[in-house]
Amino acid sequence: MNPLCSRCNRVVYPTEKVNCLDKYWHKGCFSCEICKMTLNMKNYKGFEKRPYCNAHYPKTTFTSVADTPENLRLKQQSKMQSQVLYKEEFEKNKGKGFSVVADTPELQRIKKTQDQISNIKYHEEFEKSRMGGEAVPAQPHNPPSGFHQQPAASQNYNYEPEPTRPAAAAPPPSAGKRYRAVYDYMAADEDEVSFQDGDLIVDVQQIDEGWMYGRVERTGQQGMLPANYVEPF
Repeated sequence: MNPLCSRCNRVVYPTEKVNCLDKYWHKGCFSCEICKMTLNMKNYKGFEKRPYCNAHYPKTTFTSVADTPENLRLKQQSKMQSQVLYKEEFEKNKGKGFSVVADTPELQRIKKTQDQISNIKYHEEFEKSRMGGEAVPAQPHNPPSGFHQQPAASQNYNYEPEPTRPAAAAPPPSAGKRYRAVYDYMAADEDEVSFQDGDLIVDVQQIDEGWMYGRVERTGQQGMLPANYVEPF
C-alpha cells in the first residue's frame, strides 16, 4: 500500500516519492515551510521534522538557563556532593599506608598548615612550661655542699635542651602583628577562619605569600586567612 504525502495527505506513488525526515512527500510537496520553494535532498534543512530552505531555517539562540537560580543551586549541590565524596574516600584510605589522594596540592597545603599550627602550639606550650619552671631549678642549689656532683650532673642533664631553646622558642617574624579586614571572607575549610570587612585580626603570623594565621578579635576564632583580604593596621 502506497503511503500518504505529509503535505497534501494524498497517495504518493513510487515514481514521485521523496522519503525524508521520517515522512513521505511528493517531489512537488517537498518545499520550504515558509516560502514554499521546492527543495531536494541536497538543499533542504530539517527542523522538528519539517523542511526549510537555507534562508528561512529557524535560528537557534542561546538561553541563560545556566544562570537560573535552580541551575545554580544544582551546580552548588553537585560541587558539595563531590567534596563530600572526596573527603569520604580520603578518610577511608587515610590509614591504609598508600593513598591516591595523599599527594594532591590541596592536601599538601592542609598538611603544611597543620604542621605550622602544631609548631606554633608547641612554641606556646614550651614558653608556658619554661615560665612555670623557672623557680624549680633554684632548689638543687640550696645544699651548701659543693662536692655533690650527682645533683649537678642531674641538673645539667635536665638542662640539656638549653642550647636549642632560643631557636625553638623564637616566634615567626610576623608574630603579634595586627591587621584589618578589607573584605568579607567565609571560611572554606575547617582550618580557616571567617571574618567581616573592618574586623581586626590579631596575633597574625605569616605562613606563606598567600596565607596567614591569626585570631579575629571580634569572634575570638583563630585559623588561616588569605593575605590579600587584610591590610596592616
